[in-house]
Amino acid sequence: MGIYLNPGNDLFSEAINSDIYVDKSMLIDLTNKSLRTTGKHICISRPRRFGKSMAANMLAAYYSRGCDSAELFKNLAVSKTYDFERHLNKYNVIRLDIRSYISSNEDPMKIRENVTEDLLYEISEEYPDVKMPPRITLEKALATVYIKTGIPFVFIIDEWDSVFRVFPRNVEAQTVYLDFLRDLLKEKEYVALNYATGIFPVKKYGEHSALNMYHEYTMTSQKRFAEYTGFTDREVKMLCGEDTGMFEELKRWYDGYKVDNYDIYNPNSVVQAITEKSFDNYWTKTETFEALKVYIQLDMDGLRDSVIRMISGEKVRVNTEKFQNDMTTFSSADDVITLLIHLGYLTYDNSTNEAWIPNKEVGQEFINCIENGGWEEVMNAIRKSDDLLTATLNCDEKKVSEIIEGVHRQNSSIIAYNNELSLSVTLALAYYSARKQYEIIREFPSGEGFADLAFIPRKGVNVPAIVAELKYNKSAEGAISQIKDRNYTDKLKAFSGEILLVGINYDRENKKHECQIEKIVK
Repeated sequence: MGIYLNPGNDLFSEAINSDIYVDKSMLIDLTNKSLRTTGKHICISRPRRFGKSMAANMLAAYYSRGCDSAELFKNLAVSKTYDFERHLNKYNVIRLDIRSYISSNEDPMKIRENVTEDLLYEISEEYPDVKMPPRITLEKALATVYIKTGIPFVFIIDEWDSVFRVFPRNVEAQTVYLDFLRDLLKEKEYVALNYATGIFPVKKYGEHSALNMYHEYTMTSQKRFAEYTGFTDREVKMLCGEDTGMFEELKRWYDGYKVDNYDIYNPNSVVQAITEKSFDNYWTKTETFEALKVYIQLDMDGLRDSVIRMISGEKVRVNTEKFQNDMTTFSSADDVITLLIHLGYLTYDNSTNEAWIPNKEVGQEFINCIENGGWEEVMNAIRKSDDLLTATLNCDEKKVSEIIEGVHRQNSSIIAYNNELSLSVTLALAYYSARKQYEIIREFPSGEGFADLAFIPRKGVNVPAIVAELKYNKSAEGAISQIKDRNYTDKLKAFSGEILLVGINYDRENKKHECQIEKIVK
């Protein structure tokens, strides 16, 4: 058993023995199907604290000849699969954490040299009887061991993209590092499986799209690995048992990541919330909000408008294809938004090409970022949102009109003033604090159409449901009539004994807002 070659299973054993453990072992069934195939090079990119290292530790424990892991896996789902015993602890595993080489040596140009030195030493210790060729290189040593023993290698490379994140502008070091990985892994017979994890997809530039052998699975498309990206609804329900209140709060705080056909929860935050029996911004506290602030403050056309729309609860369309997979090359707002998707601050639906803020935890991080420095109008709207909700619940039509008008006017320089989307974004921003008590749904399907905004009370909150209809150059009375005529309240009657009908009209000529509110008692 070595540090890098054929490691033990202690780290995975710690995960299994923890109070909270979710069985993700069927990931191994997928990697087993990729062994010794053209799909043997797999690169999984996910945000920090989304279980990348745990998965790497599990794969090392399963494949490594340096340990016996039968007991660890015997009660896990993968143990029932056809190929489980065939591959269990049968491979030479090389497990590398690239970040550890960066922390121990500040010169990224020496990564190749240091990794080579460490592995050659452990190979000589593991295989003292294998005669090595002259002018030995790491690649020759691995090939020689494979030829002499017939045992191929499984490479598990954690934090593979650390060089790009820690040294974002050192192109020379990045190029040398990519060359090293290419020479070590590409078209090598001794490689049975190459599983790399990181935050970013493989860097694109010139011939150093170099690692083009990888099949990539990213936060814009995880495909068959989607359910292993984080915790699923089913898994979180299992953790909560009969406590439906706990489940609802976990969903509001940490769910919302759209990964292909799965809704994914932030696993780190779910575990901490259940362990501590308290809801908090666990994931975002592991890194200062300055990391997000740097990017949303960039001077990119349309970026500010998109951020405001997402803070208000809207989704924005984004082209993720142009992103160069680094932290410095940005040519458009789309590139910045794509970066934030990979970092976990946004989520993305690849069927609609839309991005949005996934949940309460991340939403609070955006608010922290805009509290100071050029976002005063937006923050004023958010601070007034408590007053707006109170006025609405009190059926104070005049106060509602005044607050919405002020929010719309203050943000007119960054939200297009005279269109229906502008009014919708204004309303969602103005009612920001209502999210504490309500789930707010835009284009809510009910009756004979779609209500512009529906406010559905959260479980255990004693407030009336609200349906709001927005009009442009018409009348608030007409908005109320449309709610009634098209039966927009049908699906809301199950949520509350009272329903407020809110009609809001914006007059383009005088830039005035009109509000009418009616109360329906069930």
